[in-house]
Amino acid sequence: MPKNSVNTAQPASFEQAMQELEQLVAQMEAGELPLEASVAAYKRGSELVRFCSSQLDKVDQQVKLLEGDMLKPFVSQSDRSEDAQ
Repeated sequence: MPKNSVNTAQPASFEQAMQELEQLVAQMEAGELPLEASVAAYKRGSELVRFCSSQLDKVDQQVKLLEGDMLKPFVSQSDRSEDAQ
């Protein structure tokens, strides 16, 4: 990703989102971005934070389903409603 452009694609993973977020923060802290690029980077950073939070919430819900040594797959409400149709 060039220094002054902001990615708009959905991250492939939590780790990828965190890496991109770290790069954005470093660029913003270094003052490398012009004003418009800083605003775009802030918006992208907010999207990445929401994505990471969502991923952590999913994992948290899976962990809550632990029984003994077995991890049950988490089935979301939307998955349940699709199965019912």
